[in-house]
Amino acid sequence: MQATDQIVNILLRGGRVTSTFREALFDASSRQGMSVNEFVLHATAEKLKESGREFSGVFHPGDCTELGG
Repeated sequence: MQATDQIVNILLRGGRVTSTFREALFDASSRQGMSVNEFVLHATAEKLKESGREFSGVFHPGDCTELGG
């Protein structure tokens, strides 16, 4: 993994959830001071780290140090 990983866009479509899940998601992201997109990507990064995947960051290289990476 390189410290010069470039930042790229990710386009997600077609996500459908129940209204109570959506409400919980928006509430949790708000409590963390993040947008819903940031919150979802950060949660995904946590899951990937737990499964042993290696990457330099989510939004910027090296920004996942609190996740052990």
